Amino acid sequence: MTPIPLSRTALARLPEGIARPTYDPAAVRPGIVHLGLGGFHRAHMARYTHDLMTLGPEAAGWGIVGAGLLPSDATLHEALAAQDRLYALVERGGEGETVTVIGALAGLAIGPAVLDAIDGPDIRIVSLTVTANGYGLNPATKALDPDHPAIARDLAAPRTPGSAVGVLVEAYRRRMIAGRPAFSAMSCDNIQGNGHVLRAAVLAFAALVDPELGGWIAANARFPSTMVDRITPVTTAADIAELAARRGLADRAPVFCERFSQWVIEDDFADGRPDWDAVGAQFVADVAPYEFMKLRLLNTSHLAVAGLGRLCGYQLIDQTLADAPIRRFMAALMDRETGPTLPPVPGVDLAAYKATLLERFANPAIKDTVERVNTDAPVGYLLDPIRDRLAAGASVELLSLALAAWMRRVRGVDEAGAPIDVRHPLAAELRDRAVAGGGDPWPLFGLTALFGDLGGDARLATPTGRWLASLYEVGAAETLARAELELRL
Repeated sequence: MTPIPLSRTALARLPEGIARPTYDPAAVRPGIVHLGLGGFHRAHMARYTHDLMTLGPEAAGWGIVGAGLLPSDATLHEALAAQDRLYALVERGGEGETVTVIGALAGLAIGPAVLDAIDGPDIRIVSLTVTANGYGLNPATKALDPDHPAIARDLAAPRTPGSAVGVLVEAYRRRMIAGRPAFSAMSCDNIQGNGHVLRAAVLAFAALVDPELGGWIAANARFPSTMVDRITPVTTAADIAELAARRGLADRAPVFCERFSQWVIEDDFADGRPDWDAVGAQFVADVAPYEFMKLRLLNTSHLAVAGLGRLCGYQLIDQTLADAPIRRFMAALMDRETGPTLPPVPGVDLAAYKATLLERFANPAIKDTVERVNTDAPVGYLLDPIRDRLAAGASVELLSLALAAWMRRVRGVDEAGAPIDVRHPLAAELRDRAVAGGGDPWPLFGLTALFGDLGGDARLATPTGRWLASLYEVGAAETLARAELELRL
């Protein structure tokens, strides 16, 4: 079977078993600009929007313009443009997989064209998935860092911005000058209080550019917080080839993800919003409890097991969870240290949620890599619960083991001497400090841009040093065995 290249004209000819849009993708009109058109957005927010469009023609005005701020985004944009902005979403679970062609993208924009796209007459929401590194924040304070290279560049030339925050501020300036309504800026990144963090960063940038503009944004714009959840590995060339061979579909930009999906949204918008709740999203007055639950239980656990898994030589998260000591470590981490930091979460059975996380991480159909998690997840996922536990006078033994694994990994070489690709804005300095310290965490703790005053707290430094020394002396597997005995996992 010769694979059929994906396009609008090919929709009627697609092989059996591939779901097609029940609406006309050509009739979808822009209502949203999304900054950061990666796999997660296309598996999550774009999927919800696609589903909404299947319910009736009134949703066609909420089409998404996928926007890229980096030159590296051009390859994906070119691939999507060649297939009329359509792509296949492959959702996998224990019961098999489904393949759906998503038609919710109404346009593409990259570089300077992004601001023109936001200027569109019907754009009412600008959403973002640019990762925590894309906000130009101080990692310790989570406030805008004026000295961040991208932010400093944009402050020097605010009319031609390249950062997400700079683009939003300039787009708001254009709205203010034109006398048009403000749009809602909606973060879909895994940052605690993501809407509040984005609002503070935008207002701080605007105040440095034009205090009047900052006042206008504060009075008119909205920054709803969200909690997003769907494991979405990076698509590989092998994935693309397999889709073509097994399903007969030639798609240059498919997305693969788990079946589970969750989206909780603060219902606070400046100029309307889609009825995403009709297709499974949840609008609430306060996202914080749900977001906190996800960050502490999913994101912290993900980074903790990915670091240990990489040191043990595993390449995939499901392989890591198949290691019984690591699985027990994750369960104990949630039960003993991260779970107790949570406030009540309305309508959620936390024991069931934690059990579901263990099952999701162990899903062999997803093929999520430890490298993706280690690359995408900021160390703040560990540091934030550590701060709360220390403030409560509680133990951080398990969190300190996870932090020690992070410190061992950023050395850039594994236990067998093979290189580890550490992708972090401070990668070179992290490596130098890790090499200088070896089993001593103090050189890394001295990097206050990341750790703030935590490095000076013996309640964290002492157990972290003990676990880090063990990782260097006997390796990750034996260190986990020691932890099992000492902590009765």
